[in-house]
Amino acid sequence: MKIGIIQLHLFLPACTSLKEKRSRIKPLISRLHSEFNLSVAEIDLQDMWQEALIGCALINNDAGIIQKTYARVQKFTSTFFTEIELLDDRIEII
Repeated sequence: MKIGIIQLHLFLPACTSLKEKRSRIKPLISRLHSEFNLSVAEIDLQDMWQEALIGCALINNDAGIIQKTYARVQKFTSTFFTEIELLDDRIEII
C-alpha cells in the first residue's frame, strides 16, 4: 500500500480579505475532492489573504497511479481555476 501526499502552495492575487480567499478556496477543495476522490484540506497560511497551502492525500497500491493522479490535479487546478496561481508543489509517496 502506498500513500501519496501533495502540498500545493497557491497565490490568490485578487483577494483582499480572508472572506474572499475562503470563497475562492472552498470551490477548489470541493472540486478536487469530487473529481479525484482525494482527501483535501487547507493546511496552513489560513491567516494570509493572498496565499494558501492545500494538502491532498491518496492511497493506492501503485505509486505510478498516484503520480499520474497528482499530475492531473496540477493540470486541473491551473486549467479550471485560472485566478489562482500555483507557486510550488511538493509530492511525497510513502
